[in-house]
Amino acid sequence: MQNVSAQLNPGERVGLLGRNGAGKSTLLKAIAGEWTITEGKVVKPATSSVAYFHQELLSYQTTRSIFEVAREGKEDLLVIQAEINDLYHQMENGLEDLDAWDRLAHLQAEFETRGGLQLEAEVHSMLSGLGFDTELHDRPFQTFSGGWRMRVLLARMLLSNPQILLLDEPTNHLDLPSIQWIEGYLKGFPGVCVIVSHDRFFMERMANRILWLTLGRVESYSGDYQYYLRERDMRKELQQRAFENQQKMIETQEAFINRFRAKATKARQVQSRVKQLDKVDRLEAPEEEVINLHFNFQVKETSGKEVMKLKEVSKQYGDHLVIRHAEGEIMRGDKIGLIGANGLGKSTLLRILAEREPHGGSVSHGYRVKPTFFAQHQLEALNLNHSVFEEVRHAGSGRTDLEIRTVLGCFMFSGDDSDKMIRVLSGGEKSRVALAKTLVSDANFLLLDEPTNHLDLASIGVLIQALQNYEGTLVVVSHDRYFLQQVSNKIWYIEDKELKEYPGGYQEYDEFMARKALSQQEAIQATQVVQKSKPEVKQAAEPVDYQSQKQNKNKLRKLESEQQRQEQESEKWEAEMARLTEEMATEAVVTNYAKLQQVQQAYDQAKAQYDEALLRWEKATEELEAFLNG
Repeated sequence: MQNVSAQLNPGERVGLLGRNGAGKSTLLKAIAGEWTITEGKVVKPATSSVAYFHQELLSYQTTRSIFEVAREGKEDLLVIQAEINDLYHQMENGLEDLDAWDRLAHLQAEFETRGGLQLEAEVHSMLSGLGFDTELHDRPFQTFSGGWRMRVLLARMLLSNPQILLLDEPTNHLDLPSIQWIEGYLKGFPGVCVIVSHDRFFMERMANRILWLTLGRVESYSGDYQYYLRERDMRKELQQRAFENQQKMIETQEAFINRFRAKATKARQVQSRVKQLDKVDRLEAPEEEVINLHFNFQVKETSGKEVMKLKEVSKQYGDHLVIRHAEGEIMRGDKIGLIGANGLGKSTLLRILAEREPHGGSVSHGYRVKPTFFAQHQLEALNLNHSVFEEVRHAGSGRTDLEIRTVLGCFMFSGDDSDKMIRVLSGGEKSRVALAKTLVSDANFLLLDEPTNHLDLASIGVLIQALQNYEGTLVVVSHDRYFLQQVSNKIWYIEDKELKEYPGGYQEYDEFMARKALSQQEAIQATQVVQKSKPEVKQAAEPVDYQSQKQNKNKLRKLESEQQRQEQESEKWEAEMARLTEEMATEAVVTNYAKLQQVQQAYDQAKAQYDEALLRWEKATEELEAFLNG
């Protein structure tokens, strides 16, 4: 980088973008003061505090509880609290200094003013927001995996209330609920926040300004991510025109100079044009920002219509039940996003589908199903004595060397990088090799566990394109919402230990869950209002009379009837959606745009009816269960 200049203002959430190697992490370290810059300077207010979250923090070790580690973020309050406790101890031992009493009163007032009385509650709330159950807060830090340790360190950093917050890949170790929680936190953050992230959905929601590192300099875009995409293309077009116009002018001048250089009568004009060219500030051609690489899967053999069937699948570890009586069907062409909070059993279920995990019930493959499975533990299976190219070629299913190198380029192994030995790679690089091995196979059923974790935005785009064109079947666990939105046509989620399905993409599922949560909240509020308005009635000591029994039976019959009616209604619309989906795939519709629009509109209407019927069914089921349990 050179001549990088930018001013960051309070309230800005700055998305820092650029190719791998452009210097994003270097710039963050310079702002944080961890690296010394060779030219220029970083100017910050003298009283401003900087917090820098990055993956190298994993080297931190301690035997203390995660609550104690997170609480370190409130160091200023802890110092005051320690002095208060020390003064109390001295007074218990006979200290009668009036100045000490004045000092104690002052410290107590300052401690309360700065929120000291809410200190412990704030720490617990922060840890809970990042996915830690309350009973885990006293567990030693070192007993958690690397991903969970990073969450604790993030909590500690946020609790320090910095004026400048630098986040390098903050979502790498977070599940969806924790990502949504951190989004809510950052939207209310009053200071400057600079974010480097390959999670496009997170960047779209968070950034209100974009800095793009390119050609050793920085370009500023005073808007969100979508604004940046539009403005970048416009700027690139203008830059290209200006560059081409300048090149034409230079060519014209140089042609004149070369033509008349030897003629004495033109010497003055030639010399004038030479001087003009020397003064020209040469424009650079726009940097090519899009990776012009792509790859396609090779599905040599198509599977049968039914790829996999789950029947009464259950799994528990000791007394801990993960999933019970799971039922489901995976049909050819399904692209299923398996989502939910960490610890609910997503990866466990994926391993069950891959036949890598013992379980109750049955999982059966369909005809000619050829699965392949990607998960982080596969790094251990890499041959350390192979080069990256050799390792992927061994799994290449007959692909040419050029095809193998193209795939490696898509996953950030370009040029000599593909000749690196596996044993010298970082964990993230090994993960990309394992993913490349999975994707060059000729499998017709992909099982992928967090495939985007170590990819940049460009590589994620290549993977999305390949999966959209994939003719086989897919089940993927991911916390990358943009990725899920682009590749999935069905959502599986685990709720109350049960496997549930939403017959649509991620965005539709997200909207459905938001409506469901709102409906439940409104029902709770309505119940509370009714309960408050009811007069207090003493419970009768006498048995329920015949009339009451009759009323209860009638109400039960009515609730059961309503539940059944709504279930039939949802099934009717689900069948209609399936029929319209098949109709959209017919040649008569595909080749007739007007007809396609008509069928698509009918599908959208059927889906809206289905969503409403499903909500009504869930409400009827809840009312029935409440009546039976009451």
